Amino acid sequence: MALKPPYPDLNAIIGLIGEAGQHLAEIGASEGAAGNISTLLRWPVPEVVDLFPQRETFVLPLANGDEAAPELADATIVVSGSGRRLREIARDPRGNLAVIQIGPDGKSSRVYTSRLRLFTRPTTELVSHLGIHRWAVGRDPEVNFHAVVHAQPLHIVYLSHLPDYQDTKALNERILRWQPETIVQVPDGVGFTPYTMPGSPELMQATLAAMEKHAVVVWAKHGLIVRSDTSVKKAVDLIEYVEVASRYEYVNRTNGNVATGLTPDELRALCAYHGVPQSVF
Repeated sequence: MALKPPYPDLNAIIGLIGEAGQHLAEIGASEGAAGNISTLLRWPVPEVVDLFPQRETFVLPLANGDEAAPELADATIVVSGSGRRLREIARDPRGNLAVIQIGPDGKSSRVYTSRLRLFTRPTTELVSHLGIHRWAVGRDPEVNFHAVVHAQPLHIVYLSHLPDYQDTKALNERILRWQPETIVQVPDGVGFTPYTMPGSPELMQATLAAMEKHAVVVWAKHGLIVRSDTSVKKAVDLIEYVEVASRYEYVNRTNGNVATGLTPDELRALCAYHGVPQSVF
């Protein structure tokens, strides 16, 4: 099987994760230790042992009682540590990141860390990250890179607490109407999942169901989770587009809903003009 190029080295991947974490903090989407990032690499990464020399066996947290993840055979996953601040990854990547290398059976795995690590285990949301990576490779076996980012932007989380927004169709109709750029960049809108226990297999299953149609999924009362097979920074861009749209909606609510935003006809015409195959309006 031929995987799609290119193949950046681990230092480049770590640098991009650091930039992504820093920007999430700048837009108020990762307070304290909130949020987590992982990237799936499906090419050989021999430099792992140079940067993260400590290694130990690791049991993959898989859902549905699965004992192996064949989709992830021979893959490398770079992931943020549990309880760590995303904004500090850029300054201290070896203290804040772990690298998981999965064996050819999709079951055996090792976690590599630095002696300077500041955490005891990878992110508590790893079950969802692994599930999404498996889903992405199962959908397109030639995918050689995949990023998953969870963040907690203020305005979209607030809206997800309100009954009027706890529905995929209603949520999209309200937040996609404020700027032409939003629907161009997020043409399938966002998926919505009701509140589910963070870190649970049930949350992972609800997320995968929503990701059949949406690259951005709202975890009600919790945040967003986003995927990209382009770059980790592209995933963060999607978070920022959705959060800015949600801020417009919040401002409009606090001002008595005096503005109507772009109409469905205007949004359809916009997408037709730019050749964007949107699926919301």
